[in-house]
Parts: sequence; C-alpha cells; structure tokens
Amino acid sequence: MNQYPLWKYLLIVAAVIVGVLYALPNLYGEDPSIQISPLRGERVDEAIRDRVAEALQEAGLSDIGVELGDNRLLVRFPDTEIQLAAADRLQQLLGDRFVVALNLASAEPAWLQAVNAQPMYLGLDLRGGVHFLMEVDMDAAVAQAEERYVEELRSLLRSERLHYITIGRKNGEIVARFRDATQRDAALALVEKEYRDLQIASRDMADGADIAMTLAEDEQREIRTFALQQNITTLRNRVNELGVAEPVIQQQGESRIVVQLPGVQDTARAKEILGATATLEFRLVDEQHDVRDAVTSGRVPAGAVLYYDREGQPVLLQRRVMLTGDYITDAASGFDRDSGGAAVFITLDSKGARLMTHGTRDNVGKLMAVVFIENKVQTEIVDGEVRKIKEQVKEVINVARIREQLGKRFQITGLDNSDEARNLALLLRAGALAAPIEIIEERTVGPSLGKDNIEQGFQSVVIGFCLVLLFMAIYYRVFGLFANVALTFNLVLLVALLSMLQATLTMPGIAGIVLTVGMAVDANVLIFERIREELRAGNSPQASIHSGFEKAFSTIADANVTTLIAAVVLFSFGTGPVKGFAVTLSIGILTSMFTAIMGTRALVNLVYGGRRQAHLSI
Repeated sequence: MNQYPLWKYLLIVAAVIVGVLYALPNLYGEDPSIQISPLRGERVDEAIRDRVAEALQEAGLSDIGVELGDNRLLVRFPDTEIQLAAADRLQQLLGDRFVVALNLASAEPAWLQAVNAQPMYLGLDLRGGVHFLMEVDMDAAVAQAEERYVEELRSLLRSERLHYITIGRKNGEIVARFRDATQRDAALALVEKEYRDLQIASRDMADGADIAMTLAEDEQREIRTFALQQNITTLRNRVNELGVAEPVIQQQGESRIVVQLPGVQDTARAKEILGATATLEFRLVDEQHDVRDAVTSGRVPAGAVLYYDREGQPVLLQRRVMLTGDYITDAASGFDRDSGGAAVFITLDSKGARLMTHGTRDNVGKLMAVVFIENKVQTEIVDGEVRKIKEQVKEVINVARIREQLGKRFQITGLDNSDEARNLALLLRAGALAAPIEIIEERTVGPSLGKDNIEQGFQSVVIGFCLVLLFMAIYYRVFGLFANVALTFNLVLLVALLSMLQATLTMPGIAGIVLTVGMAVDANVLIFERIREELRAGNSPQASIHSGFEKAFSTIADANVTTLIAAVVLFSFGTGPVKGFAVTLSIGILTSMFTAIMGTRALVNLVYGGRRQAHLSI
C-alpha cells in the first residue's frame, strides 16, 4: 500500500534534473560588455572581430572574451570603467557604420548555453535602465496624410488635363482653386468619383471657384491609430540595435508610448536611436544629365537633386517624388524567379498602387531609386556644455530598372545578397516613423538602486522560506521535512520555468514568489491535518496516509483553482508590474500543486510505503 509505480518516480527525478539545470544560470552574474551590430549594408565578421581585438590591445584595454555570432559581436570586460573606455575607442574606430552599444551579458558557462539554459530577464526596477514616455504628434500624422492627398490631386488633375490655380492645405482643409466654375465642376465630379472617403464641398469665390476637402472623422481616427501602431513597431525594431533584453514597448492612452530599456547604460545613445525620424521615397533617376558634371561643377540641373548611395557614389535623381513609404503595407524578402538573385517584394495600399501605376506606366526601362532620409539628433559636448545637433542623412539604398508597369505588388532587385534583402524589407516595413515623436518624460534607474532591490527581494524570499521551513519541521516533524524538501523543489522549479519562458522578473514578481512560498505549504498542511484526523479516528498509519492524500485533494484543487482564476484576471486586465505578479503567481500555483501532491507523496511512499508501521512521526 502507498507505493508509486516506477514511471512516477522517474518523472519526478526528471523534473528535478531539468529544474536544477535551467535554474542554474541565475546563480551566475553579468559581465559589463559592448555589443557591436551593423547598420544598413554592413556585416560583422572575422575581420571586424580582429580589428576590434587589435584596437583594444593597442589601447591597453583588457577584455575577458570576444564572441562572434548572428552578425553581432559581443566583447566582455572585467568592470564598467574598462567597458566605458573601450566603448569610446571602438566608436572612434568603427564610426557611423556600426552600432556600439553598452550592455550587460550573462556570465553563464558555455555548457549551459549549449542546452539553451538562460537566466531570467530582470525588469527596470531590478536591473536599472531607462524609462521613456513618448508623445506621438497626431496632428503631424494627419497633416502628412493631407499632404499625400495634395500630391495625389495634383497628379490626378494633371493626368486629366484639368487646369487649377493652386492646391494646398489651409485651416484644416485641402483647397483646390480654379479660374472658373466650369473647370471646378469637372474636377469636382472627378474627385467625388476617385475619393469617396473625403468630405467634399464646392464654393464660389470672388477670384475663382474652390473645392474644399476634409478628412472624415473615421479616417482621421484610423490615421492616428495607424501612426501610433506603426511607431510602436518601428521603435521595437530600433531597440534591437541597442541589444536590450526584454524591452517594454507599449501604448499608453491614445497618443503616448512607454519604452522601458532594462540594463541600458548609454541613455544618450538610446535617445538618439529612439527619437530619430525617417522617411522613404521612390524617385526616377535623372538619366538625361551627367552626374559627374553635377559633382565637379557643383551645379545640379533644374528639376534634379544629387544624392549619394551607401558606397559614397553620387546619384542624380529627379526632384519629383513618385511614391513615399507611407503607402507600403507589407515588404518581404525572397529571390527573383528569373535571375535567382535576392529581391524584396513590396505591397502597396490602393492609393499607393494607383500612384505607382501612373508613375511607371510611361517610364518602363528607366531607373528608379529608393531613397532613405533620416533625421537624427546627435548629443555632443562642446566647451563643457551638452548640445543637440540635428543632422539629416539622405541615402540611396537601391537603384533598379523598371521592367514593366508596376502596380499594387512589385519587386526590387539588384541587391547584393539575401541579408541585404532582409534588411531592406525590414526597413520598408517599419524603418520610418509614421509621425514625429517627442520624449516628454525620462527616468533613469541606476544599477545601484536595482542592486539594492535585488538584495532586499532576495532577503525577503530567504527569510520567508526559512521561517516556513522551521515551522513545518517543528510542527509536523518527519512529515514536515518531507514538505520542506517539496517546498525547496517548488522554488527551484518555479525559477527554472520563469527562466525557460524568459519571463521578466520585477519587484512585484518577487512578491509573487514570496507569496507562493507561503501558499505552497497550504496543500501539505491540508494533507497532514487530514492524516492526523484519520489517526485520531483509529485508522492504521497506512490507511491514514492513503485517506489523507485522497480526501484532501478536492479541497486543494478548489483553493488553487480559485487563486489561479484571480491570477488570470490580473494578467488579462493588468499592465506592467501587475502582469509580472500574475505570471509569477500562476506558475507558482501550478508548481506548488505538483510538488505538494506528487513530490511529497513520493517521499512519504519511499519512507513509509509498502511496510507495516506502528506509528507516524507527524
């Protein structure tokens, strides 16, 4: 009686081994490190690794490891002083072609990394870092949409040979002015047919006839929502350049975005990357003029602009913009079916498809360029004062020949490799902010405060854990020791699962662990008290053990299920720290049920099962 089959013991042993293995990385600390990642068109390879190692050696800066992988280079250092000095040296060495970001990397050994055992991520309150609250300029998003309509209307009226005096934005309206009502009425019929989502009105003026167009409230709301979501996606991709583990990027209200970057030490660099704005443009290449003459003489022909590509080669483009990246709904990398080379497949919305069709219909065989324009804010120290210097980077990232009339879906070829195609697809999907953003609040949590929080949280877990162990050992004797072993295993399993899920541990999460420690023995208390009642009723020790576990199960299940429901509700409706508490509590409930019911029963069966007992030490 009271014996487990062999498979249950093997299951528990396997759970113990896996739990210990995946909880181990949390015992190792973190090394101050520098992460080097490439910008557009660059790669991090062995040559970059050798240049970095040589530069550090020449500067007398000792590192404790250089790791190359996944197109990124990670250099570890013994302390933060050497890390900061090395960051300055490497920034000078690599220039603007690579991102040199300060970071903290896990110091776990290679054999744990080989089985993909990783430590839990620490939240902003434990690890330190920076918190940004950003305001999206919704008025600018609507203004950009109105500007797109202005350009579209100009192209539409020119294509239909309808002459207008001016088209522009005025007092929240798009106003097109004509010389007489006849031209105005013809344009009005065309505009009403093409733009059903605009609110259109005609007006007779003393000096002409007008068409006034405004965006409907529903469309304005949709533009604002899209701008906010697109900016969140863009910021998330930019944060990847910083090498931040488990960043928090989420919407707050209707126009704000919260960005939390745990472990970031270089806050100025973070602000520069997050606050940069960018746009994309498609332009035809000016093939009628010689680009070399424009460069040598310094005079750009009328109707043309001079840009440079990523290799520094000049490219002469037409001033007229065919299409902006605002109309792109999707971009995916792949391979051209004809040549087999790398390609990017672009999908436009309906308006963008119409513009692209009109723009390429008469330009088959000509060259088209994709221009990336980014506005950066560099922070520099001049004469001891911190100054912000605005810089605009204009770069041709691709030039390809138009082989046929393009429409809703087309491809860009002429790329060097598949990596460049993937980077370009990412850039086209979310490389540009849909609307300008402004950092309205910034908070920095120092690593010393995070360290204090970790120490206090760890002390609370240890003190609570030890008091529970002491109480159980004194009150329930040998059975209390069984519960203590199960409680220890529960804590290990909880940490292992949080690590395997790569959950972010915060102070509320530590509170959830402390609460779990207290709740984990509830099941054992119910079982042990039921066993004592059975013994007092005159039942044999073996029958009392069997009845105690069987009869207490329903009560344990009810209590834990109701708490689990509360945790799920907290996770569903809570945000940030509340979700962290709910996740820890939910996992703790599941692990405590497993360890209290199966783990404790296995120990009881090993010591007391299968043999006659005169009494129980309970």
